[in-house]
Parts: sequence; C-alpha cells; structure tokens
Amino acid sequence: MKIAFIINDHETEKPNFTTPALGYAAYKRDHDVFFIGIGELAYASDGHFSARCKTIKDSNFKSQETFFKAVQKEKFINITSEDLDVLFLRNDPSDEIDERYWAQNAAFIFGGIAMNDKVLVVNHPSSLAGAVNKMYFQHFPEILRPKTIISRDKKEIKDFFKQQKEKMILKPLQGSGGKNVFMMDKKNEHNLSQTIDAICRDGYTIAQEYLPEAKNGDTRLFLMNGEPLQVDGQYAMMQRVNASGDIRSNIHAGGKPEKAKMTNQILELAEIVRPKLVQDGMFLVGIDIVGDKLMEINVFSPGGLNVMGQMYEVDFATEVVKSIERKVRYKNLYSNYLYNSRLATL
Repeated sequence: MKIAFIINDHETEKPNFTTPALGYAAYKRDHDVFFIGIGELAYASDGHFSARCKTIKDSNFKSQETFFKAVQKEKFINITSEDLDVLFLRNDPSDEIDERYWAQNAAFIFGGIAMNDKVLVVNHPSSLAGAVNKMYFQHFPEILRPKTIISRDKKEIKDFFKQQKEKMILKPLQGSGGKNVFMMDKKNEHNLSQTIDAICRDGYTIAQEYLPEAKNGDTRLFLMNGEPLQVDGQYAMMQRVNASGDIRSNIHAGGKPEKAKMTNQILELAEIVRPKLVQDGMFLVGIDIVGDKLMEINVFSPGGLNVMGQMYEVDFATEVVKSIERKVRYKNLYSNYLYNSRLATL
C-alpha cells in the first residue's frame, strides 16, 4: 500500500518520535511511505490535493533513526491524493498556535479532500476538527473526568479555586505537551490573577480539580480501534514520572518513562471511552490517567509508542501498521459501502 504521514514539519520532526517509528514499520513491510509537512499541501485545479513530500526506497535500514534521517536528506517529490491508499494525520495543531496559526486546521481540510478520492484517512478528519482543543474531552462521561470549568471570567475561576480548597490546575484550552500548565495553591495564590490573565491572552482557561495522585505522574496508554493496544501480552503503556518539582509528566517536559502495570481500573476507564472513540473514527489515541480519572485524551499525535516498544521489547508500531493493512483490505472489498469514520476503527 501507499501510505502518507502528515507531520508538522520535516525539520522539527525528530527521528526518534512515534511517527517515524510508524513510518519505519510500514517501510519494513514493503509499503511505500511518504512524509508530508503541513506547509507542503496544496489543492489542485482538478479537485485533488497535491503535496510535496519525502520518501526513500531501495535501501536497507536497521533502525527508525537511520531510516528517518535518510528520509530528511531526500529531495522533495510530488504526489496527489489519487496516488495514496492511506493518509495518517499525525501533526499536532497546538504546535502551530504561535507562529503558523493557518496550519492548525490544514490537515483536517486536506484529509477531507483525500476521502473524496477514496483514501483511508486516520484519524477521521471531521472528528479531529472537532477535537482541536481540550473541549473534546468534556464530551466524554463525567465519571471519567476531574471537576473542571472552562472560562475567561477571572471571578469564576477564583471562585472555583476556593471551592477546590485553594488547590487547582490551570492550563490553556488549546495546547499540549505540558505547555503553560500551572498548579495553584495557597503558596502562589498571590500570582493567581496574573496567571489567569497570561493564559486568557491566548483564549480560554481550564481550571481543574487537583488530583493528589498526580504527584506520582500519570499513565499513558495507547488505544487502537478503541481498545488497549497490546502485543505478545504487553500493553502499550508507561508511567510518566514528574521531573523533580514539576507537576507536568509529559516526556517533552522532562517526565521520566517507566514500566506500568495494567489494572482492572485502567481497563474500565478504557472501556468507558471506547464507544465515543469508535463512533468518532479515532483509530490511534493516547489516554493519560491519574488515579481513577482521565486527565487528557490525545487524538492527534500521541507520543511514546517507540519508547514503550523499547521498554517491553515488543514491536507496537508494526501492530498498528497491520491494523491499517486490514482496513485497506476491507475498503477494497466493500468499495463504497463503508464510511471512513467506521472503517477507521474496524
């Protein structure tokens, strides 16, 4: 099959990221693999999307790092949506907030055009468009979520702070990777107004119940087709331990990855989120768990899959590619009978 991955940018994509791991897994299975930066998409006069992209063939690489470094050195070539079987949207819109605001919605728009050419697009672009900020999380059952308000009203946020016994988390509605996340308590209450103002300059503020278990970090679990991803009895999950003195457990923010043990409680949380993820065509997502609550559902470019693979000595990326291969087969067998949103999570 011919599979393209949309990334934010070739220069900022690191060879040890999850998307290169997925691309390398597809490459090892003799698929044609293409990487497209957001700024390299275009709409052609014939109604298809075209793209400048990078690919590599006829070489033998022993690691995803050497594979992707070689890809980055390649010259750009042109492809169109007619050339592809699969388009995997793996860019993070939140990375574009500051400098390339125009790039935030581009993948969803061009993904919709690709669907018109019968390209399998994962995750489902229309659903991703509706999940471009953390409000998407609020559409899941309340039992999963910490107590939360989303507002630009300073008084409302301060009242919530008092209701939470003067301890809460503040973060922007848009963003990921642990950016601009603050824990407010009695010690720094004098900075509360200033912190709210700083976050509100860029939009809405999320004020969230502080979960004491957060001091131990969080658990990242990958769900594929709505169910926990596992290979040879090992789940694609890890404990992300906070760096000293930091409330954030994201790996990019200094969190340390460790092995995690699956529990009945985690399986129950995963089961509760499954129906909506399946309905929305969310093929591959990462859920972040603290105690008995979900802190976040990452539907865009959840990371850490390669770290988990190394940790448990199993190949999670290849299992993801195998699932995509089955979807392409279903798409060809059923022709026009299966909607993209349903096919994405079969």
